[in-house]
Amino acid sequence: MERNINSSISLVSHIHGITADFLTKELAAQGFDDFATSHGNILFQLSLNTQMTMGELSRKINRDKSTTTVLVRKLMKEGYVEEKPSAEDKRSKLITLTAKGMQYEKVTSNISKQLLDTFYKGFTEEEKLQFLGYLERIHENFNTEN
Repeated sequence: MERNINSSISLVSHIHGITADFLTKELAAQGFDDFATSHGNILFQLSLNTQMTMGELSRKINRDKSTTTVLVRKLMKEGYVEEKPSAEDKRSKLITLTAKGMQYEKVTSNISKQLLDTFYKGFTEEEKLQFLGYLERIHENFNTEN
């Protein structure tokens, strides 16, 4: 592949597509064949945070609130998450994982390990941290533009 500094965004986009395809294929092999990557991201965020509002989830997955609501409703229908009233604010609803949602997280932790092993194949720990630092800087560049 010819190295051209201007092809960085195209390469990142291509890697995103490859990793999404990998995840979709592996999830289907485990019986989760009707999942978009955004569904998995919601379940992942809930596994980290236990419970979140729709607004918090939408910020974490970088989707607008209405899109997040549609995604969460599908996960509720499938039994992966549930909604309950907030103890602090009765107008607010909290989204939490169900037992089925927690099982999904167990399945995906192995898939994530496979993905990361492939992603970082041949990298030293120092290179991984350096790479992460570069990605964080790029992310911050776009966050400060808005």
